[in-house]
Amino acid sequence: MASSEANSVPQRRARPQRLNRRKIASIVMAWMALCWLIIGSVFYSIIPGGWFSIIGLMLLSYIPLLFVARSFGGPVAPSAHLRLWGFRPFWYSQLLLPLMAMGGLVGLIIGLPFHSSGIVGRSLAGGIGLLYLAGIGLAYFGSRRLAVRELTANLPQLPNELAGLKIVQISDTHVGPHTSRRHLRNVVEAIEAAKPDLIVMTGDQVDDYVDDVKPFAAAFGQLSAPLGVVAIAGNHDVYAGWDGVRAGLEQMGIKVLVNQATAFNYRGVRWWLAGTGDPAGTYVATGREPVAPDIAKTLANIPANDFYVVLAHNPALWPALAERNVPLTLSGHTHYGQFAIPKLGWSMASAFLEHSMGHYQVAQSLLYINPGTNYWGIPFRLGTKPEVTVITLQPSPTATISESKA
Repeated sequence: MASSEANSVPQRRARPQRLNRRKIASIVMAWMALCWLIIGSVFYSIIPGGWFSIIGLMLLSYIPLLFVARSFGGPVAPSAHLRLWGFRPFWYSQLLLPLMAMGGLVGLIIGLPFHSSGIVGRSLAGGIGLLYLAGIGLAYFGSRRLAVRELTANLPQLPNELAGLKIVQISDTHVGPHTSRRHLRNVVEAIEAAKPDLIVMTGDQVDDYVDDVKPFAAAFGQLSAPLGVVAIAGNHDVYAGWDGVRAGLEQMGIKVLVNQATAFNYRGVRWWLAGTGDPAGTYVATGREPVAPDIAKTLANIPANDFYVVLAHNPALWPALAERNVPLTLSGHTHYGQFAIPKLGWSMASAFLEHSMGHYQVAQSLLYINPGTNYWGIPFRLGTKPEVTVITLQPSPTATISESKA
């Protein structure tokens, strides 16, 4: 599916990354050993075998790290089994160990004046461990509870003839051989049930490797819409090797836009869809095609009086688009941190991005950020379900985005 030129990107990066992986693995091993030292100092007196058991557990926890250090970021895509039984336990442990260690350390300090450091430390560390397990269970099921969100984008710039134009957006599918096939079938069924005029994919179609295009194509290869299927590059598509990812998407019949626009005719009216590049392209070698965002180039061919919509994977690009009065921008990338409290308008991504979740407005320019249609890393989503977004365009005196169905 991918050409030899496309495969040259990950091959070119493989050797330096292998050296870096050794250093990173050493640092992670030392960090894990420190966490185990704190946890062991709390629990060794009540665990059969004491420190021997603690050291044994620590050595067992290193096994997933060894697989990850050998495979992550390399030129060859790891198998589904390795991602499930190597990568996933590693990420789970990297969340659990520091939390329990922190709880144990705080407990030791709090209990010291009362000569009960061990009891308080075990209580806090154990309690955090139990809460973590419960949270992971809830988050796993949350990653499988697909939501179909129906929105109306009210746009002053929209010609009356385009009223009712329906766009379905999916984003951040992060498909690999380990991705749940049932979840992907549910996504496809939701898209088809919406009967959209156009399907857009706003980046991070694949997980981390060029070969991930194959399971992506198996899942989404049959999608169709009257105006077609359009995709843009996301940062993980760039990391995977953009030339190969693009070639795979185009072999599926998907129209790929990178810093360019394409025209559609709907009810006799011409309108445009534009797609930016991704900021990851500014610092990662991408092969033949530059993928760094170029807003001026993206919009260059759109006539002044024509209506258009822009796809931009990273919402950090939106301020520059809003300055140019782009009517509607559709983004992804943030996943809402995969942990959000919607009623407070807060997500884990809020600490890192100005525009991190939901929709935003500046003057007559609108932005909607899809929370991701899957997950990255581990199946973890709390307060932010994976989403298929159905957006219906309507002319209006005022620019707003509103829920069109509960």
